Amino acid sequence: MALGIGDDAAVLNVTPGQQLVMASDTLVAGVHFPETASGREVATRSLCVNLSDMAAMGAKPRWFTLALTLPRDKANAEWLADFSAGLGDIAKQYDVALVGGDTTSGPLTLTLSLVGEVPVGEALTRSGAGSGDSVFVTGYLGDGAAALELLINDFADHTDSDRLLRRFYCPEPQIQAGLKLRSIASACIDISDGLMADLGHICKASGVTAVIQTEQLPIAAEILERSPLDALEWALCGGDDYQLCFTVAADQLAKVEALIDLGELDARRIGTIKPGDQSIITVSVIDKNNTLLTVVKPGYNHFSH
Repeated sequence: MALGIGDDAAVLNVTPGQQLVMASDTLVAGVHFPETASGREVATRSLCVNLSDMAAMGAKPRWFTLALTLPRDKANAEWLADFSAGLGDIAKQYDVALVGGDTTSGPLTLTLSLVGEVPVGEALTRSGAGSGDSVFVTGYLGDGAAALELLINDFADHTDSDRLLRRFYCPEPQIQAGLKLRSIASACIDISDGLMADLGHICKASGVTAVIQTEQLPIAAEILERSPLDALEWALCGGDDYQLCFTVAADQLAKVEALIDLGELDARRIGTIKPGDQSIITVSVIDKNNTLLTVVKPGYNHFSH
């Protein structure tokens, strides 16, 4: 970084042989996090979910800007100190620098723009999946939706509430997984709107379809024990997990399995890519008996009624 915060714009030194990767997301109080969230919780969630886009592209995050709109009740030293501490912790953890932004008055809203780097031609995209590829996901699915359910209702008696709250307010962007998947994954996306919806984006971009096997879905035991049917719905459609969903061609499968066996990649195979067919749904779900399941709501939509 040649010039950081203090002037009208930052001046950044780009690493030779690298391409810039840019992403931007907006988070709104009452939509993306509860109105009652603390400054630290707002900050950590906002930066983590934006870093997840870098992971999905196989990019190393370098810099970010923040446009922060604050209501009067939060424009005070205590809330801002809490917010700044949370933002600083995540920025330090992932070695990413704040290089600019803006502050205005109004309903609590944050827009973050991330800039990362990836070697020329090695960025992960949604459009490379092919028939016969295996579908993988990292980590657990359903945690984000389960946490939101507990936030809306009463989570105090849930034995897994502390872990779920950490997963919601500080989801772990899969940066290292994205870096390892360069030149291995044929397509990749982060799971923000739900597995079926986001895998559907890969299928649409690649001109293919996918089949998910429910018994292969990685779901935390505590969630399954409490509500098996809800757990399946959360894993398939809930969103807010910020894990990676990626596809791997047969000739690269051994590399992924080796990374998993060595403990260098926390991922599990959950399905298969099939040829594209405009007459059928993009993502199908089957149970252990190969019975096709009907999924009414495949994922989150900001503008659905």
